[in-house]
Amino acid sequence: MPGAHTYIKTPQQGTLLVKKRIPLIITAAALLLFAGLFFFLYRNNDTLRFQKLSEEIFAQSLNQDSLSLHYTLADPSPYLKAPSPATLPAYSRESQKEAAALLENQLLVLQEINPDKLNSHDRYTWSLLTSYLENELAGARCEYYEEPLAPSSGMQSQLPVLLAEYTFRTKSDMEDYLEILESIPAYLESLAVYEKEKANAGLFMTEADAGEIVDQCDAIMAPDLLSAGEHFLQTTFQERLDGLVEDGQLKPEEEEFYISENNRLLTTVVSPAYTALADSIFLLSGSGSHNGGLCELPSGIAYYLYLLRRNTGSSRTPEEIQSLLSDQFQNLYQNLQALVETYREQTGTGTITLEDLPAFPFQNAQEILDDLQNRMQADFPSLAALTDSLPSCRTKSVAESMEDFTSPALYLTPPIDDMDDNVIYVNNSSTSPGLELYTTLAHEGYPGHLYQTVYSQLYENSKTDNPVRSALFYGGFVEGWAYYVENIAYGYASDVLLQNGAPNASSLLTDIACLERNLQVNLYCLLDLSIHYYGASRQDVYRSLAAFGISDQATADAIYDYIRTEPTTYLKYYLGYLEILALRDKATDLWGDDYTPLRFHTFLLQAGPSDFTSLEKKLAETPAVKTTLSYMETEKKLARG
Repeated sequence: MPGAHTYIKTPQQGTLLVKKRIPLIITAAALLLFAGLFFFLYRNNDTLRFQKLSEEIFAQSLNQDSLSLHYTLADPSPYLKAPSPATLPAYSRESQKEAAALLENQLLVLQEINPDKLNSHDRYTWSLLTSYLENELAGARCEYYEEPLAPSSGMQSQLPVLLAEYTFRTKSDMEDYLEILESIPAYLESLAVYEKEKANAGLFMTEADAGEIVDQCDAIMAPDLLSAGEHFLQTTFQERLDGLVEDGQLKPEEEEFYISENNRLLTTVVSPAYTALADSIFLLSGSGSHNGGLCELPSGIAYYLYLLRRNTGSSRTPEEIQSLLSDQFQNLYQNLQALVETYREQTGTGTITLEDLPAFPFQNAQEILDDLQNRMQADFPSLAALTDSLPSCRTKSVAESMEDFTSPALYLTPPIDDMDDNVIYVNNSSTSPGLELYTTLAHEGYPGHLYQTVYSQLYENSKTDNPVRSALFYGGFVEGWAYYVENIAYGYASDVLLQNGAPNASSLLTDIACLERNLQVNLYCLLDLSIHYYGASRQDVYRSLAAFGISDQATADAIYDYIRTEPTTYLKYYLGYLEILALRDKATDLWGDDYTPLRFHTFLLQAGPSDFTSLEKKLAETPAVKTTLSYMETEKKLARG
């Protein structure tokens, strides 16, 4: 949730120790035992301090944020000392300053711990935490640069989706949900306060961006749908209540009451809160004049460098990233030209379009996910080695009222202590059936987000009961992995078509589609650097896009404005992907004949979300020979008993 920060509390002072008389005669055995215990406690002091600090960081990451708490933990009782009222984290300038100071304190405490005295797992986590907190502290110094209401990814559009998928495991969950609805006015009002302070600092959004936010607030709550009882926050609420009734946790007459209460809150509390937010943004509209990259703002370069590190996990400089992207762009372009020429020679056609691809044989998303799981078996480790029950996955369509400002697809991560129920949303207005849907579900499901999230978390749970890593954000690893396997899925799609009687040229066409997508995303990454680090203007971007064949001004404006309002977003995907390719090259050199895709993928999944500098160091410590069971091998072993 925007504005949420973590901090630690100092140990309680002045603890009263109750003294008891001890025997005057202490045996030698007792002395040895005491000495051994003293040595053990001394030796493990750093371990205990690290465990305590980790627990504090994790607990504070969920402080006063019931929505994040619910999505992180199915059962908070082992991790949190006492339940707190269900609420959302309201912003205030005072709390932001306090959070920054406490963040600095966290880092100081962490640096006092000697990592050499920790076990290998904790030592790796210590390294991750150190670099993570250092970067977060750098970001905290850039006041008012964060934008919680971005047109494409702001909380005004994310919050309803998170509410719609808020799981009702118990009646208490449902009651907490209604309390969260009650807290939405205070939460949105605090965001309006933040935006006003942002405007006073000369950093408010453009008038056009503000207009988009106002339109979204008006559309999201859709008064006509609310009055008809057809809003998705009404229909999904009733579906979840039905589950509680079926489980015997709720009586039918109670269900009617709670449906009425939900309707009341949506119409008299949540909807007016969205209207009030829209009014606040409208009144501030016009106070922001900056319409360019971050580098044009006083602390813009510092904030961009923070975002690069945070969102990509890469430690490369902007200059190094630009060089890497440029080299990759040239390679992609040359490969694409060669493939296009080969395709034309084979088919005798001058025009190339994805409409020439034969129809895919799958009727729905579940059939695609089943096919992807079958095809990934040889090269990816099996989930069956970590769990007795494989996770379920439901695919849903984004509500029509949300389609215009929701991404093509999204995966909602399950709680770290209950990985069974997974949900993928598909935006039907921006995701075409066939190849695009196939690769999208590979990105979001198998072997993408769902598989990576479940495998990495189950493996982490098997190694430690310390949940602190779930509080850290590594977008470059997570999205880089999903983009990496999406590229692999183009090969799977080619096999699907060929195995269902498609001509050989269809394989070339899927390769062309893959290269075109990479080339386009690479270009957008270069534009991101150009706009936010080098100061490219809108006209500069027009010229770059025109050279790429994008001459329609409305399209060019949409691309420019998206990159302007979502700095480093494309880099999160593509630079993360390139960093994984670089790690793969290093693994190939390091392991030699012992390298296999299965082993490399297992290394990444077991390491879990990390920054790429830490992953490179971890890879260098990996022995040359290691045996890992694939999906297929694990299932055969389990079948043999």
